[in-house]
Amino acid sequence: MEKKKIIIFIDWYLPGYKAGGPIQSISNLVDHLKDEFDFYIVTRDTDYCESIPYPNIISNQWNVSEDGVNVFYFSQNNLTRSNIRKLLRQTAFDSVYLNGIFSLYFTLLPLYYLRTYKHKKVVIAARGMLAESALGVKKIKKRFFLRAVKTLNLFDQVIFHASTENEKVDIRKVLGNSMEIEIAGNLPQRNVSEKNSEKIKTAGTLKLVSVARIAPEKNLLFALQILKHVKESVSFDFYGPVYNTEYWEACKVEMKQLPPNVLVSYRGSLESNKVLSHLEKYHMLFMPTRGENFGHIILQSLSVGCPVIISDQTPWKNLKKENVGWDLSLQDLSAFASAIDKAAVMDQQEYAQMSNAAYDFAKKYMNDPEIVKQNRHLFNV
Repeated sequence: MEKKKIIIFIDWYLPGYKAGGPIQSISNLVDHLKDEFDFYIVTRDTDYCESIPYPNIISNQWNVSEDGVNVFYFSQNNLTRSNIRKLLRQTAFDSVYLNGIFSLYFTLLPLYYLRTYKHKKVVIAARGMLAESALGVKKIKKRFFLRAVKTLNLFDQVIFHASTENEKVDIRKVLGNSMEIEIAGNLPQRNVSEKNSEKIKTAGTLKLVSVARIAPEKNLLFALQILKHVKESVSFDFYGPVYNTEYWEACKVEMKQLPPNVLVSYRGSLESNKVLSHLEKYHMLFMPTRGENFGHIILQSLSVGCPVIISDQTPWKNLKKENVGWDLSLQDLSAFASAIDKAAVMDQQEYAQMSNAAYDFAKKYMNDPEIVKQNRHLFNV
């Protein structure tokens, strides 16, 4: 039987990595379902915050990637209304998947032109963009966008993809009860080692890591403020592109005020194919984020036996009970500092138990067939 064809519109895609989670979400989705569906991905020919096109791709035409997926890379000059319309007209498809809400070229314009395709299934992934915390960023622009979409009735006849029950509530709150919503959990990365690799841990020291863009919503500044109150000997390496320069300057000021028992280093951006091997070098992920719709980096960290110290603003809850880390309130700075000190004083045996528990916890999530089933259902017309 011929496979169904799915067009995915996403602002940034592989080999890009600087946009973080959304790229990972679509890459994992394609990796899990490419044997069942033909995916046609429409994206930009540059990475997030970059102007130089990717090497080894041909812009403004279909490319076939190493894993057999078709990708159309728009150059900035060719990313126009008429070219998006033309692409939809010239490409045979059964369903369209729009990754995200607030993109002119990769959500609004495709939606506008898809109004004439009455019998095609159109799915929009909210990706946490309708959460209260996310709507607070660039508030005026987002309100205008939502008003325009409602005026043009562009959300009529579409299905929203929520990755959790909480996200479903967020979508209803912003767009009303008439929206059709399907819940499908985010699919995990597949290339994970068969067994947990042992990490050497000495009592009284701790190696922390974070992999996230440097922007207010990822809360690096707060992480640095927490480290001022840590008593044990701790190192903290953080990776990620600088998205907000003003915020980064404030972080650099905070770094200069840290006590001598805390060593902090900025390591630049990290390509997605190197994330797991880097996480394996550390004891714990430390990321008191203001909010995550999923948090791929959290699952990736757990999958290499690296427990996490995160905020309670993610779907990953009750971590202490599972002995895989801590999820703590952003209102309680001292609780974060205390968790870091507790982790630092762990000896090899105690840490190994926690590391193995983290690995097993991630493995259980990653082997859940129900999540694949939910995502498959998104594309069944």
